Amino acid sequence: MAKAGDKTKSNKSLVYVIAGDEPSLVNAKYAEIIDQLVPPQERDTGLLVVDADKAVIGEIFDELRTLPFLTKRRIVALRNADKFISNNREALERYFESPSPTGILVMTVSSWPNNTRLAKKLPSIGTLVEVKSPKGQDLTNRLIDYARDAHSKGLDYRTAGLLVELAGDNLTRLYTEIDKLATYAATEKAITTAHVESLIGRNREFDAFEVIESCLQRKTGPAIERLRKMFAEDKSAEYTTIGAFAYHIRRLFTAKKMLDEGCSQYEVAGKARIFYNKEAHFALLKRLSLKQIGDQIQRLAETDYAIKRGQAQPKIAIEQFVLQLATL
Repeated sequence: MAKAGDKTKSNKSLVYVIAGDEPSLVNAKYAEIIDQLVPPQERDTGLLVVDADKAVIGEIFDELRTLPFLTKRRIVALRNADKFISNNREALERYFESPSPTGILVMTVSSWPNNTRLAKKLPSIGTLVEVKSPKGQDLTNRLIDYARDAHSKGLDYRTAGLLVELAGDNLTRLYTEIDKLATYAATEKAITTAHVESLIGRNREFDAFEVIESCLQRKTGPAIERLRKMFAEDKSAEYTTIGAFAYHIRRLFTAKKMLDEGCSQYEVAGKARIFYNKEAHFALLKRLSLKQIGDQIQRLAETDYAIKRGQAQPKIAIEQFVLQLATL
């Protein structure tokens, strides 16, 4: 597959499909390609941006076949065109067989399955630009750059990793979280882990994460202190904490299994979403066996069963689990 820039320079691509599930990245690539295809001074006559939800297929084809005025090519762009393509697939297939030599169709989509007729026809007349969401270190680097460029705030790798652990790896959501954190940090020069914990970390998942981190570092006192604070601040925590614990321990299980299968730490970190305290995580995974981690998942299931059957008091049972976890 030729790169977008290569075909743009030779003017051979008559259709561009920009595909990706991360809107901010897709939009950035769309803007880059439009910049390559048509200079700013030619956009009034050379570029037509159409609302894909309101686009009429016949009118789109008419625009593409209209001879360009004061430009070499006429560009017709449809963003978020998934539904438009589904509704007009057969007409587009016919167009792909005989596209206008003076028009360029640019479409952004969330996905572009490679087993469709359109996908199979595209390489002969156009270019597929796949935009993949950043993972692992690429993701944390992008967050650090965004905090600096958008808000003039420092953001170190540890804090960026914690943010991903808590908020997930959706870039748009992470940018939104950084926007909020930058406002929360106010006049401070950097967004810190304390800011993340205060603004985003006030939830059971974060609390459980901290308890397990303390346990696995054999810091029993801080683990129990954090657990009791959870119970004091949230009366429902004694019934929901096990689920949060299970989520984090299952991640460890997935990571250990991948390591045992020969996967690299980079692959493991991306799959198991280990972006915070990586060195400590992998040191821990080296120390623990897959069976030890699996046993903790089984213990959690047994503890949950006993609590639901009224055979154990929630707070006591969960504390006992935490104390035993800290002995691993």
